[in-house]
Amino acid sequence: MKIRIIAIGKAKKNAIIEQCAEYRKRMQWPLDIVEIEAKKTNPSQQKKIEADLILSEIDKAGSSFVIALDERGKSMSSPDFAAFLDKHRVGGVSSFCIVIGGADGLDQSVRDRADFLLSFGIQTWPHMMVRVMIIEQLYRAQQILKGHPYHKE
Repeated sequence: MKIRIIAIGKAKKNAIIEQCAEYRKRMQWPLDIVEIEAKKTNPSQQKKIEADLILSEIDKAGSSFVIALDERGKSMSSPDFAAFLDKHRVGGVSSFCIVIGGADGLDQSVRDRADFLLSFGIQTWPHMMVRVMIIEQLYRAQQILKGHPYHKE
């Protein structure tokens, strides 16, 4: 199972980069992170510019199952997320594409393109921190599916 994360912005803080790297090295599933930097413009145009870049990267990912992280999405426990990934994998999905928007969130066109909207709850999280959170949750899902005690209930 391959996973591609498409994220707006380039991680610059060492703590974010180090945490992402730590979980990535533990992962057995191939994981690629595509960072997109969009030229800053007025807020009304920014999400549309970012959406065009995101959608272009999704197209490059081929037939991946697209999960967009969005506050309007469904919240899941870690075991439920692991089961969700496994159900789709068993059903024939060989790659997932996970989308993280910029500071202003995702344009409706990206939400419409997504196969699933996933929420990390009703609180707002910094989009750079969300990178660490989703990579950790992917690692946790991997460990749950292997029966490893990393996830303690």
